[in-house]
Amino acid sequence: MALTKKDIARNLTEKIRFKKKERSKQRSLFRELDYATFSPRQATEIINSLFEIIMANLEKGESVLVSTFGKFQIKYKWTRKGRNPNTGAPMLLDSRRIVTFHYSPKLKQKINNLP
Repeated sequence: MALTKKDIARNLTEKIRFKKKERSKQRSLFRELDYATFSPRQATEIINSLFEIIMANLEKGESVLVSTFGKFQIKYKWTRKGRNPNTGAPMLLDSRRIVTFHYSPKLKQKINNLP
């Protein structure tokens, strides 16, 4: 199962709450009235803008570090010899930039359930 932008936005609306500026009169009775959540539209906009920022920085050739998660980097691959897998004929592969991801040690610990 792959995690989609829609799933991330749904989690954002469910899990993140922020304190309201104005206080309700029933604050002492109902503590949940002091907090507000993102609407699904707001959450989707936040996620989309986050990915746009990451893509824009990667297009510039800059690395993107998400602390406790990992680092996205641009790596340059030079022109090289290759072969067509169907025919076996030799061919030249163009130079290109690729995105690599290096996970953080904290993410590795969480994945492997290490103390």
